Amino acid sequence: MKDARPKPPDLTLVSPFLRSGDTLDRPEQVETREGADFPAGRAELTEVFASGGDAGAIGFALAQLPAGKPLLWVQDRLSALEAGRPHGGGLKRFGADPDRLVLVCARDAGDVLWTMEEGLKCAALGGVIGEVWGATRALDFTASKRLALRADRTGIPVTLLRFSAPEDLSAARRRWRVTSLPSAPHPGDPKAPGAPRWRAELFRARDRTPGVWEAEYDGAAHRLRLAPAFPDPALAPAQLRAASG
Repeated sequence: MKDARPKPPDLTLVSPFLRSGDTLDRPEQVETREGADFPAGRAELTEVFASGGDAGAIGFALAQLPAGKPLLWVQDRLSALEAGRPHGGGLKRFGADPDRLVLVCARDAGDVLWTMEEGLKCAALGGVIGEVWGATRALDFTASKRLALRADRTGIPVTLLRFSAPEDLSAARRRWRVTSLPSAPHPGDPKAPGAPRWRAELFRARDRTPGVWEAEYDGAAHRLRLAPAFPDPALAPAQLRAASG
C-alpha cells in the first residue's frame, strides 16, 4: 500500500554539519545489574528516553550503530532549539563520520517520522536517528508500528531519541531510560576523565528480560561493555559513593 501523505514542507538539509554547539563531547556514566552481558544494539526500532539536559543519551545511541557508515539524522525544530545540533567532534568520538552524516531539520514530529520512513528506503544507510522533543500526538502507537515494521524489513537500525517525553504506548522493540554519569578516572591519569558511562535501564524489550546496566563505551572497539568497578572507592564519583554507602 502506498503512502498517500504529501511530502512534508519545511525540511532543511544540513550535511555535513560541523559547526554547532558540542552536545556530545563530554564524559558520562551509568549503573548495572552484575553478572549480565550488556544487550548490544540490533537492526530494529529502539527508543531512548532521557531528560532534556542529558545530551549523553546521544552518545549511548551512536555507540550502538555501525561505525563509519552513512547516517540519517532527523531533528524536529524544538530539538534543535533546546538541545542544539550534532557536532563533528562529538560524532567522531562515538564512531560516526561527520562527512557521511545527512542532517535534516524538520518542522515537527510528523515530518520527522515521514523523513525517517523515506530514508529507510536507502539501503546504503548504516542507521537512522530521529530526535523528537517532548510529548506529541504524531508519535502514537500506529506511527511507531509503521516505523518498526519498516526497520524490520530493511535491516537498518533505527533510534528514536525522546528528550523530556512521556513513555507512551509504542511498538519499539527496545525502550531505554538513559542517564549520564561522570566517567571513571582515566587509566593513565586519575584526575582526567576516562571512558563515557551511562546508567541504562531497559524497561521494555521483545527479545530479552528488562534490567539495569552500568555501560561504558569502548572507543577502540566501538562497542558498549559492562563498566568495571572503581578500583579505589575514593576515586568514585560522589553520587556513587553516596549510593553505595
